[in-house]
Amino acid sequence: MFQFSYAEIMEDDPHIARNRERQVLERSIELLEVAKRQEKYGKDGIEAIFYTRRVWTRFVDDLQQPENELPVELKANLISIAIWILKECEQIRKRNSTNYQGIIDVTTIIKDGLK
Repeated sequence: MFQFSYAEIMEDDPHIARNRERQVLERSIELLEVAKRQEKYGKDGIEAIFYTRRVWTRFVDDLQQPENELPVELKANLISIAIWILKECEQIRKRNSTNYQGIIDVTTIIKDGLK
């Protein structure tokens, strides 16, 4: 999934890099959609939450790298979004929430902004 550092990705064509990011976000959304349709938190929910947590944890790691040349304010905003998503994932994992749709909506906004 995320086997490249931010610097390695940015060495590629920026369009290729954005496409990779969109693909992992689309996969996260797909998994969350499947989990949302289930009546109980089970295998699909576990897979969706595990994948989504890996995606956003990796994004935070990349955003914190000195080589990441995004504007500081944008990095801070994306990290804040990631923290919110990770907290929502934890609430779902603990079965205190079923807010898959909130995560889907925010992830979709971020994905659409990568065009």
